[in-house]
Amino acid sequence: MATALLERPVAALDTPRAPVAAPVKRGNSRFSDLEWSVVALARYDRLSSLTPPGPIAKQLARLFGSSRPAALADERLEVLRRTAVLAWHQGYGLPTSRLHDFLEAGFSMDQYELLQSRVGAEKAKSRG
Repeated sequence: MATALLERPVAALDTPRAPVAAPVKRGNSRFSDLEWSVVALARYDRLSSLTPPGPIAKQLARLFGSSRPAALADERLEVLRRTAVLAWHQGYGLPTSRLHDFLEAGFSMDQYELLQSRVGAEKAKSRG
């Protein structure tokens, strides 16, 4: 059997593999006051604020003024806002790419779980 492996061409051993998941960042489980205010304000943003406006929306904004919230100047806070908008509207139904963006921006899984639990508690409280 070992000789069978040695006789196989090298290319056969170098088959592409599925990407390995990055290690989950843990540790920092707090948000600053500024970050919590971004989460609170995201409650009132629509899902449409996550996509760039199309040509018709741009023309309407020129004619009647923009009704879309502007993206935040700080990229890290903008990623937090986008994640929070999805948390307010969809709960844990966050696309994997958005979770990856959240982690890439320097946030941790503990912070993601804290965000989701706070948003869930606020939604439950508002329902009565």
